[in-house]
This record gives sequence, structure tokens and C-alpha cells, in this order.
Amino acid sequence: MIEIPESYTIAKQLNQTVKGKTISYVKANQSPHAFAWYFGNPEDYNDLLSGKTVGLSSPVSGLIEIEIEDCRLVFGDGAAVRYYDDLKKVPKKHQLYVEFDDSTAIVCTVQMYGGMWAFRDGEFKNLYYLGAKEKPSPLSEKFDKEYFRSLRTEDTKKLSAKAFLATQQRIPGLGNGVLQDILYLSGIHPKRKMFDISDEEYDRLFESIKDTLRKMADLGGRDTEKDLFGNPGGYKTYLSKKTLMTPCVKCGHELHKESFMGGTIYYCEYCQVL
Repeated sequence: MIEIPESYTIAKQLNQTVKGKTISYVKANQSPHAFAWYFGNPEDYNDLLSGKTVGLSSPVSGLIEIEIEDCRLVFGDGAAVRYYDDLKKVPKKHQLYVEFDDSTAIVCTVQMYGGMWAFRDGEFKNLYYLGAKEKPSPLSEKFDKEYFRSLRTEDTKKLSAKAFLATQQRIPGLGNGVLQDILYLSGIHPKRKMFDISDEEYDRLFESIKDTLRKMADLGGRDTEKDLFGNPGGYKTYLSKKTLMTPCVKCGHELHKESFMGGTIYYCEYCQVL
């Protein structure tokens, strides 16, 4: 799933591969998917985008936005975006196909769910998108200690650490994937209530958010996710499906996995005391 490190990585790769190219053909919804989301009618995407030149691609929290003259193309967190310089290798099933005038293409597929929204600039009123555009990214200087402290209110006291970080779009793009290492490196159990977290621990959590996400982004995303070319990221996760059967690197004890809040959490019960 695309979260902050992956949007940063893939946007950078898109600028290196497709910026300045002209779109020759677009096909959306070739393989219908119940949880593939579009803006308006996907059959209109070709008329909307063909003949236009690709501009800057930008990470917008957990989204990727491509400027295409007066239009925008935005990929959501469940959309797998891949670049192909050999059209013979393009998968037969896909939810979005964008071909360029040099016979290369970007192709988007959806497994669980994902958004591929093409629209004229200013038309898209999706609250998730608008919130992601408005709030500062943890990778930016605007996301400072003062801003992070402002997120902690009376209404958040009863929330778990996981809920605080990953719900209500408090920090767009910070989801269940990246929060595992963030909490692990700050020594906070994902189930701990926010009222139980001291000011010192909260400041440590801030530092972990900034440092961990920056390392993930600079190393090309997490090793559990893939980039624009289908390669796994270079950041080796401490807590993920890849490390479940391995001992905690801090204390050597067994790592744990369980379901919580509709998703999976990983933790070390010795290093992240509940």
C-alpha cells in the first residue's frame, strides 16, 4: 500500500521517467474492479488526457499527484503504479493504462482497493485529497514539534497510539504499515492509550515519526512495498510480515502479531510494554 515513503519514492521516479512526455492513449476500467475508484466516468479519461504533456509529479501524503497541463491524475494508497518501457510486458488485466508517444506506459492495478482519479484542476472535492493537500507532511519542516503537539487534544486521550497516528486523517499518509516501526523505535505499544503516554514519550514519538519516515523515503520505501519498477524498497522493516519469525533486534525475544482495529499490529512485548 502506498504510504508517505512510497508516494515520495514513486513521485520522484515518475519525474525521472515520464515528465515531459505526451500522452497518446488512455484506457481506464479495462478490468472492472468493485473497489477501483474513478472520478466521473472512466470512459472519459482518454478524451480528458490524450494529447497532453506530463508535468511535475508530487507526493501528497499517501497520494501521488501528476500534473497534466490543466488536468491532474491522482493515485490512491491501494493503487499499484508501474512503468513499462516494453509494451509487450504490460499485464492484460489492469484498471488504468496510460500510453505515451514514445511507446512507453504507466499501468495501474488494484488488488484490494485503490483510487485513480483524473480530473481538471480544481474539480476534485474528495475530502481525503483536500486534507492531504492542506496538512503538512512529516517530511517537511512545517511538521515540527509545535505542530505535532497541537494534534494531542482532550478528544485524543482515550485513543490508542495506533488510532492516534492512523485515524481521522490526523497525519495523512501515515498508515498501519509505517506506524509499526515508528512505535517500535519510540518504545510505545500500539494499544497504549494516549493519556498514558508522558510528554517525554510523546516528544520521542515525534522524533521517531520524523526520523523513520525520512529514512524510509530516502531508501526508496519499505522492503514490504514495491516502487514504480516493481522493485522492493531499500528500507528494511523492523516489524512487518518479513520479520515475524525473527527475534527482536533490541532484546532478542519473540515478536508478536495480532489483529487490532481492523488490521494487523506487530510488537515486542518487552520493548513496547503495554
